[in-house]
Amino acid sequence: MESITKIYDNKIGISFQWKENKSNLIQIIFRDTGFHLQEREIEEFLEKVADSKQRENCDTCIKGKHCKSILLQTPSNKISLAVSLIELGQIDDLLRGTLFQLRMNNYLKNICKN
Repeated sequence: MESITKIYDNKIGISFQWKENKSNLIQIIFRDTGFHLQEREIEEFLEKVADSKQRENCDTCIKGKHCKSILLQTPSNKISLAVSLIELGQIDDLLRGTLFQLRMNNYLKNICKN
């Protein structure tokens, strides 16, 4: 863990940046999937999460909020994920927490320059 700078984590995943890599890409990992995203792509992903939240599970589904029947589009138009309503909420929190922390860090960095 010494080679990364953690940005945010929750029950489903973690976001971080590699210390040695000077790019502005943020690594977001949840479940068994990792994404290398720029801040604007995280914002786009968050919009796709909001779109997916509008969809309802089947009325007859016995798994309820645990049913992985929600298709979540990702910033890559070639990748979609099947997630449950619970996972969707956790992904939403992970993305929002990551954006908040990134923006807070940038704000504090700019204040400390003055």
